[in-house]
Amino acid sequence: MQLPPSAAPRSAYPVEVLPGALRSRLLSMADGVTTVSAYLYDGSIAAAQAGALRAALPKWAAVHYAMKANSFPGVVESLAPHVDGFEVASVTELELARRVHARTAEGITRVVAAGPAKSVPFLTALVRAGVEAINAESPLELRRISRIAAGEGVRARVALRVNPAEIPIGGSLHMGGTPSAFGVPEPDVPEVLREAVRLPGVDLAGFHVHAASNNLDARAHAAYLRWCVEWSARTARENGVDLRHVGIGGGLGVAFEGEEPFDVALFGKLAGQVEPPPGVRVVLEPGRLLAAACGWYAAEVTDVKRSYGGWFAVLRGGINHFLLPTSWDIVHNVAILPVERWPPGLPRPAAEDVRITIVGELCTPEDTLLRDVHVDRVRAGDLVVFPYAGSYGWEFAMHRFLGHPVAERHML
Repeated sequence: MQLPPSAAPRSAYPVEVLPGALRSRLLSMADGVTTVSAYLYDGSIAAAQAGALRAALPKWAAVHYAMKANSFPGVVESLAPHVDGFEVASVTELELARRVHARTAEGITRVVAAGPAKSVPFLTALVRAGVEAINAESPLELRRISRIAAGEGVRARVALRVNPAEIPIGGSLHMGGTPSAFGVPEPDVPEVLREAVRLPGVDLAGFHVHAASNNLDARAHAAYLRWCVEWSARTARENGVDLRHVGIGGGLGVAFEGEEPFDVALFGKLAGQVEPPPGVRVVLEPGRLLAAACGWYAAEVTDVKRSYGGWFAVLRGGINHFLLPTSWDIVHNVAILPVERWPPGLPRPAAEDVRITIVGELCTPEDTLLRDVHVDRVRAGDLVVFPYAGSYGWEFAMHRFLGHPVAERHML
């Protein structure tokens, strides 16, 4: 694990970047009795993100929220009216998706299922739920699906996940043709398709290609969508597959320091120039783009200290709550929310007009969330607040390491 890159010469965000309702809620939580360490979510922000993407896309495109980004029930419930379905990777996620999203008149549960090692109980639950597509990762998984479905007296809708030999696009999308646990290598696809169409419990509906990660280039992503649709149509035609489903995964990026945000309107306009075959549903599975802006991680400063000329703010929390900055090697900036309440008679350490490194409570130097950021002032008892923590935050953390309490979660 690497430490996050240095934030220098950046300064912490002004406290005004935090919405007023968030500041009020956090200050009410900082009552001096319990130490604050929590995620707070605004479901209306996630809903607006989903609505904007859904409105920008052509009618043949479907938006399925990737629940792994944030599966807090309040967030999922906020998104449900504004997405076409969900992408799930566990029985737990499937059960939540079914609670908030009804089956269609045709009896289809608008869920697509991902994951390189789906268990038999998970596959069984998917088959019984009648999901829109199980993204099959291998010949063995296809056989398992067929056996389960035949035993249930049904045929399961399946999309074969493909690891393409090459995506003819540069940048962050150039992810094909490398050894991977995900999907079937493209050269093996014809042979696997021949077997799939003979399996009695499999209804082969199409393909799934997930070859993008945190892409901020709307033009490149539209070109990637076009490639996925055209490749799927050609491969289905050449191999006798009745194509009804093309999944292109997620990968719509969220901008951090110094980056330009993903242009949803441009992406939608360019996607509208693609013409899938009649009756083909193209499924996008965004997670971060919908959820990142709706959440904040806030942790109380338990101590401020100087060591050999360097300054440190120590949090009640850390990578056991918020692993993203360290694991993804990014500068994830913060705002400092002043808290005036402090026990009388107790010295209050502080740092002013300095560069400071923000660390957590764990017994390892890897528990570092932000390095060398300039602050006007930070004191023990103040709150450090990370915006854009609504995706891959609580779900992605090391909850059990050292046994500290997990971060609370609240809807605003």
